[in-house]
Amino acid sequence: MNEGFKWDAVGEALPLLLQGFKVTLLATLLGTLVAAVLGLMIAVAGRAPSRFVTVPVRVVMEFIRSTPLLIQLVGAAAVFSSVEPLYIGIAVLGVHYATYTSEVYRAGIDGVPKGQWEACRALSMSPRRTWQAVILPQAVRNVLPALGNYAISMFKETPFLAVITVQEMVFQARDYGTKHFVYTEVFTLAGLIFLVASYPTSLLMRKLEKRLGH
Repeated sequence: MNEGFKWDAVGEALPLLLQGFKVTLLATLLGTLVAAVLGLMIAVAGRAPSRFVTVPVRVVMEFIRSTPLLIQLVGAAAVFSSVEPLYIGIAVLGVHYATYTSEVYRAGIDGVPKGQWEACRALSMSPRRTWQAVILPQAVRNVLPALGNYAISMFKETPFLAVITVQEMVFQARDYGTKHFVYTEVFTLAGLIFLVASYPTSLLMRKLEKRLGH
């Protein structure tokens, strides 16, 4: 028998879900930081002149892209069982998304006009100085919206962390639902929190993309 939507359960579960949301947000922010930094390193390494560098990097990237994030989380948790699950989740999210952000960086680097490279060589700038002062500032600026979109995608995939017992928002919703036999209400509430957090951010990324496109 349908007893209707239990609003009292929503009010009771909200503090628990907000507590889980803090974990969700932390995992997203740190995972995005890992993905941004590691992705940039991969993109630069992919342009190395030696195949002894580029081939292993490409193989590892394809392996990570070709396996589900869920399997990567479970596998990493089994291998590093003594490590805090949250740290494992952050690392796996960061490495997984680094394989995609590296492609974004690569496109941004390729988008820098060849004249910029030639000018640096004409000025006898060192490779390190060329990358730091000329190439990367332009490339990173052009790919900021894409990096933001990947951050939003990562945010929406943090519920996978529940399988390795990270107490993020969906973990808290499931735990409350199991204890009180209330599922529709708490998962609806979790979905609304995800929507409220991600939709304005996606609009901001669109606005930023249009602004940088001019």
